[in-house]
This record gives sequence, structure tokens and C-alpha cells, in this order.
Amino acid sequence: MPSDLDAMTAMELRARVARREISPVDVTRRALDKAQATQGSLNAFFVLMPDKAMAAAKAAEDAVMRGDTLGALHGIPISVKDLIAVGGERFAFGSRTMANNIAAADAPSVERAKRAGAIVIGKTTTSEFGCKAVGDSPLTGVTRNPWNLAKTPGGSSAGAAASVAAGITPFALATDGGGSLRIPGSFTGLVAIKGHFGRIPLWPVPSAPTLSHVGPMARTVEDAALLFMACAGYDARDPSSVAGPVPDLLAACKQDVKGLRIAYSPTLGYAKPDAEVVRVVEAAAKRFESFGCTVDLVERVFENDPVDIWSAEFYAGAGTRLRPFLEGRRELIDPAVADMLDGALRQDMRDYYGKVFERYAMRDALRPLFERYDILLSPVLPVASLDAGKNIPGHLADRNLVSWVYYTYPFNLTGQPAATICAGFSSDGMPIGLQIVGRALGEYDVMRAAAAFERSQKPGYNVAPAAGG
Repeated sequence: MPSDLDAMTAMELRARVARREISPVDVTRRALDKAQATQGSLNAFFVLMPDKAMAAAKAAEDAVMRGDTLGALHGIPISVKDLIAVGGERFAFGSRTMANNIAAADAPSVERAKRAGAIVIGKTTTSEFGCKAVGDSPLTGVTRNPWNLAKTPGGSSAGAAASVAAGITPFALATDGGGSLRIPGSFTGLVAIKGHFGRIPLWPVPSAPTLSHVGPMARTVEDAALLFMACAGYDARDPSSVAGPVPDLLAACKQDVKGLRIAYSPTLGYAKPDAEVVRVVEAAAKRFESFGCTVDLVERVFENDPVDIWSAEFYAGAGTRLRPFLEGRRELIDPAVADMLDGALRQDMRDYYGKVFERYAMRDALRPLFERYDILLSPVLPVASLDAGKNIPGHLADRNLVSWVYYTYPFNLTGQPAATICAGFSSDGMPIGLQIVGRALGEYDVMRAAAAFERSQKPGYNVAPAAGG
């Protein structure tokens, strides 16, 4: 059984550190020890930073003892995905092509988390350049799901999800270019949110700069809101950074949702989900009626599956970054990823820009839905789980490395905020995620809906069994 610290939320840790009931040094040492002990079973980390983490923890403890003003994340361990820069540490993008690359400086999200007092214990695994919806790469091998070690935690934020679901850290920073927060969030029973595009600044420039988001993964809605608010806000290094005020998502967690107008779509108009996923997610959606919301079934959200629009942008970006290796050192790249990048690089300019304008038309077509409704609910994934080491569920083999997920990538194209929360469980005990999508800049409604649903569940319902170690 996990220790009290394993199951403790970031909000609880923050309060107990401030009251001098728990030492940041002890909390950080426990996180590092558990990360190391589970590395053989989960493989959540690419790099651990014990010396830097313990030095930061000692400084955090000294600040508490001096009576200094403490930051919002003071003394709380955190992990950072290997698509986000941590200054002075390896920054490999999950790829052997970048295995020895060192980040020159912290990304804005890491800089802000540290400034708020968080203790970075290490960098977590990712699929290569975030190009797969599962958790493995030739650089780091296979990452596994704490709920069932035979299963993938999903990707590309595989290690982030595994580290949080296993109780190593209460939250993690990760990225989402087509669902990479929400996919593993669903597979591991976590809360994960990508805010509106640019709400948390993203720098250095990623391989898919018009699709990628940074966001938190956590075991509770409040913890996700806490980390989100610490990292959000304008930064001049990101030209897409949102300059407006950051919504108070911690306050949103305490609001009821009576009167919210909700659309529920089991397929978005094109997805092919398993019946068990639909059953669990539909029951979760209907629960909002008991909260005082109106819930309408909307079968068709999109006229067509926008996966080709998304793939043209995402894989062209990654392919451009990796082109010298595709042409000269192809053996360094995940073969499944290399094949996808080849196709994206064969686009001519007219085809590419045709997809760009289709993207704008898709946004325009979606806007009226969010004039009628405050939020949209759907599954996050068409399946409850997938075996570790597999790229695509067998019955969806006609789809590609990301298109099989169906539900997440459309909202990277629109840039709207979207979150996942555990809706319930499959017959074999694996978590199933509920996706909550808000209108533009509408993180407040997304988080108050997620918090309302969480309050209706039993405390700790989404805590994974102990894994490894």
C-alpha cells in the first residue's frame, strides 16, 4: 500500500510544509527514492537529478525555517517531460538523434514552477518528438502503466503520467500537441489540462509550434489548477503567448456548475469507440444533469475527421526537424515514426496550405456549437487500455500512430482548452477518461466542471495500485 506521502495531494503537501509538519528535504528524498525504486518496473524517468533536487529541497527547508514568504508550490516535488527544457540537463526529445543535447536555459513553465518553490526531481520519458500516442522510444525503451504493468500509460507524456499515477510526484509538467496530456491522463486515471493555446508559454520553439501546449498532470483537479496557475501568463519569448489575465482556476474548483449548458458527443461524428467506453462516459455525462446542468446529445460535432489537417501540420514540423537524420542516419529513428515523417515531407506547398485553410474553416464551423453550449463532453480515447509496446489497438489497425485516438487532436487544431478526468473503470479495472472541452479562453468552466464531477466521486477513486519498487 502507498504511504501517506504517496497519496498526499500537492495542496496538502504545500500546507504541511508551510506549517513545518513536513520537511521539503524528506519529501524530495522520498520522491527520488521511489523514482529510482520503480525505474525498473515503470521506466518513468529519462534523467533523475538527485543532487540538484536535494540542494533545492534544502534551500526550500531553510526558507521555511527562516519564515520567508513561500511560493505557491513551495517544497513540492515535480517531474518535467523531456519535450520541455530544464537548463543544464539533457534535452533529447525522446530521440537518439538528440541524446546528448543539453538545454541552455529553463523553459518558462519550468522557470515559473521553480520560482514558485517546486523541486524538479527529473525529466520523464516521451515517445520520439511526441510523435506517438503510446509510451516508448528507441532512446528510453518502454514505459509502463502503474495500473497494470502490461499496459502502456499512453503518450507522448508517458513518464509524466506514470510518475504521477504511481505517487512519485503529486503533479508533473508535460506537453500536448495532439492529445499528449489527455491520452495518458485517460489511461492512468489522472486529471490533465491543456489550456487555451498560448496560455502557458512554450519556448524553446517546438517542432509543432502552432499545435503544442504545456500543461499539468495531477491526481486531483485542484492540484492541476495549482500548477497551471503557477505556470500560466504572458511571456515575450512565445509570440503566441496569451497576454490577458489568467483565470483563477483554484476559485473555479469551488464553484458549482448549475446552469451550465453541456453538449455530449460519443463519437464527435466519426470516431469508433468500444461499447464499454461509451457506457462509462455516457453515465459520467448524464451525471451532470444531477448537478443542475442541461446535457444534450450532439452526434456530429465535426463534418469530417480532421486528422489529415492535424497530421499535415504536426508531422511536417517533426519531419523538418529530423530530415537530416531521415536522409542520413535513419536507423536512429523509431521506424514507425520515420514512416509517418516520410509521408508528411512528401506534401507539396499547395497541399500543405490547402490543409492550413481547411483548419481555419473547421474552426469557423465549430464556433456556433460553443455559442449554444458552455462545454463539450466526449470520451478521451476509443479504448480503455492498450498493451505496452503496441502502437495501435489491433481492431483500429487502419488508423495511424495518432489518428486512432480520434478525440483529442481536433482541439489542438482549434486551440481550445480541454481536460480529462477519470470517468470510471473498464471491466478489467482500467481507468476511462472523460474529455471536457471549453470555448476559447474558457479554462474556468472546464475546471469547475471537472471539479464538480470529482466531488461526486469517492475520495482517492483514481489512485493507482502500488507499482514496482
